[in-house]
Amino acid sequence: MQSWYDRLVSGYEAFRAGDYTAQKALYEQLGKQGQNPDVMLIACADSRVDPTDIFNAYPGEMFVMRNVANIVPPLDRGEGYHGTSAAIEYAINVLDVDVIVVLGHESCGGIQGCLDGLGDSEDGGYVGKWVSLLDDAKDIVVAKNTDPDKLTYEMELEGVRQSIRNLLTFPFVKQAVEEGRLKLQGAYFSVISAKLMLSNDQGEFKEIPSA
Repeated sequence: MQSWYDRLVSGYEAFRAGDYTAQKALYEQLGKQGQNPDVMLIACADSRVDPTDIFNAYPGEMFVMRNVANIVPPLDRGEGYHGTSAAIEYAINVLDVDVIVVLGHESCGGIQGCLDGLGDSEDGGYVGKWVSLLDDAKDIVVAKNTDPDKLTYEMELEGVRQSIRNLLTFPFVKQAVEEGRLKLQGAYFSVISAKLMLSNDQGEFKEIPSA
């Protein structure tokens, strides 16, 4: 079995011999002229869900922010460090993206942690504090008396809706949406079946037919 070091080196060597060779001119262009993506994609840090792989994106096509459970926190004017909020601000005010896609996924550990009460635990650490941002989404799902077998799935969808609602708490996001310069889009990916769903303006998710 390869060590992590050997895996990194062999992966890099394969990249240099394969994708990089085919896209050398693209990399040079991006390095010299900068990036100009149309899409910001907020996805989970889960190793099973690679957004550029799912959407077959080339380098420079998507500005990707990944964190535990693809959470967008609400506006916070405190003096802490706000990595996700900074990425959103950069995407809109500097890159001028056309759409922000929040991509949830099946079997999300962060979502399950929130359902299991990790956000309420004094020993939850950074992860517990982070997933507690989904408590409102949890309350919505639980209040619907959701079938226990579907609870995690419904929570994964509601987490996406919650993040989109939170996006609109940022004045520069709200203004861009109202002016028609920005679209907010919910998405959901099934790890097991590799099926994708997109939401409409009412937050209802519909599967995208595959070829």
